[in-house]
Amino acid sequence: MNKIDLIQTLCTTNGLTKVEASKIVSIFFEQMAGALEKGDRVEIRGLCSFYVKDYEGYTGRNPKTGETVE
Repeated sequence: MNKIDLIQTLCTTNGLTKVEASKIVSIFFEQMAGALEKGDRVEIRGLCSFYVKDYEGYTGRNPKTGETVE
């Protein structure tokens, strides 16, 4: 399911217009992104949780060019 599918489901199951459903979905994801930017953990009980994990960088390699990437 993607964002468009979610909007359509909200429309059909709750009698919302596409504009209303789109606004609800946008607000949800904006708030979620804002919380993650602040370093908060976002948990949707029974489904999933999101958090930002910081870790030290590493040296990788571009598989097409073989170039080293930091």
